[in-house]
Amino acid sequence: MKAIQVHRAGGPEVLELTDLPKPSPGPGQVLVKVEAVGLNFADILYVAGEYLVRTRYPTIPGMEFAGVIEALGEGVEGLHPGQRVAALGGSGAFAEYALVPARSVLPVPAQMSAAEAAAFPVSYFTAYFALATQARARPGEWVLVQAAAGALGTASIQVAKVLGLRVIALASSEEKLALCQGLGAEVALLNTQGDLVDAVKNATEGKGVDILMEVVGGEGFAQSLKMLAYRGRLLVIGSASRQMAQMYPVSLMKGNQSVIGVWLTPFLSDPAEMQAATAFLMPLVASGQIRPVVGQRFKLEEAAEAFRFVLSRKNTGKVILEP
Repeated sequence: MKAIQVHRAGGPEVLELTDLPKPSPGPGQVLVKVEAVGLNFADILYVAGEYLVRTRYPTIPGMEFAGVIEALGEGVEGLHPGQRVAALGGSGAFAEYALVPARSVLPVPAQMSAAEAAAFPVSYFTAYFALATQARARPGEWVLVQAAAGALGTASIQVAKVLGLRVIALASSEEKLALCQGLGAEVALLNTQGDLVDAVKNATEGKGVDILMEVVGGEGFAQSLKMLAYRGRLLVIGSASRQMAQMYPVSLMKGNQSVIGVWLTPFLSDPAEMQAATAFLMPLVASGQIRPVVGQRFKLEEAAEAFRFVLSRKNTGKVILEP
């Protein structure tokens, strides 16, 4: 089978197209013929050796994908060959076939395309756990979404609206802001404008946002803290700037504010949390109330170009690789 393999830490230049044997499922595993792969910034960090888990080389990247079940390992129940599923496998999706534990597989509604299914798991489960679980969002609260036209951003706007939140979207172009408003953002602001803190305060009648989804980090982190309302919660979900951020914890005391980390991976091992998230999300997907935004598509052999495209910050929605 064709696969993208990585033998050393680096950027797009270390992605190598190769031929590998087609794997066979072991006990509790599912073999999926991959139709579409969702490219996440976390994949770029994983290849670079900068992710939250250690990268062991050689490796096949790709934590999120969709496809058709080819074969089931011993002991797998409730799934069948020929069934289209989405999956969160940690790695291994940049290939024509991928092995995943059966517990990591999500059946998807028939009306979802393979690309939409591949764009679903990481972004929407992260958005749910960030807003509903970690931030304990309440209807009527204001949430600010950074990089709002990206995969996580577009998912977060949709989940926030279902939760009854009021959304401020930040993005880098008027075109991206229009996309965010189409998804339900009440306020859309260019992230490059100089008076951003004042603009956020004005939009919220002077109080600031109750929840801020921080995905950029670096020098902008201090500015994000200034946008918080009394008892506001800043959710650290990423650091696309790949720069260190500084914070003086005592500054949180005056406003009784919180900084909360959000990482999807530990939730995947918590059956009760996953059951709650799935029960919330899947009916919304089936009804069409939430729908993944699919962005640029690349062939598997164009994985390096796809990496460069994401790093350029030009993408909207989820960038997709197709074997």
